[in-house]
Amino acid sequence: MFGFGKKKGQNVVAAVNGKLEPITDVPDDVFSQKMMGDGYAINPSSKEVYAPVSGIVSTVFPTKHAIGITTDKGLEVLIHMGLDTVDLKGVPFQSQVKQGQRVNENTLLSEMDVDAIRNSGRDATVVIVYINMDLLKEVPNISTTEIQHGDEVGKLQYK
Repeated sequence: MFGFGKKKGQNVVAAVNGKLEPITDVPDDVFSQKMMGDGYAINPSSKEVYAPVSGIVSTVFPTKHAIGITTDKGLEVLIHMGLDTVDLKGVPFQSQVKQGQRVNENTLLSEMDVDAIRNSGRDATVVIVYINMDLLKEVPNISTTEIQHGDEVGKLQYK
């Protein structure tokens, strides 16, 4: 009635339109074997990539292929756009945020040229990784489905 017994956590939303997939299905061992952390992936059908959580932009990689966000609870979330895209030296990406900027689930982080990534022979999958898993007690189970930016993926449960 007053919120007692309710699970406290943080909502995570789809960062991009496309096909939601478990991180274990990503065709890259670093992600699929959860070497960096748990999370989810989306095979994108649009170029706009939004923040999956609210927080502060902690990193915008110089090659613009990845952006880090730190939530108010200290969880580090990596938004990695495409696989092996660091070699593209930022060309297919247009970052829309700066380090230190506060973002929420409606904040456009980047635009990625999905066709250019695929035409370069690379996979355009966007991977969302929860880096410091020691803060989490539970992450959402992911089922393969079509999803739109802003749709809830699940709720992270902190320890």
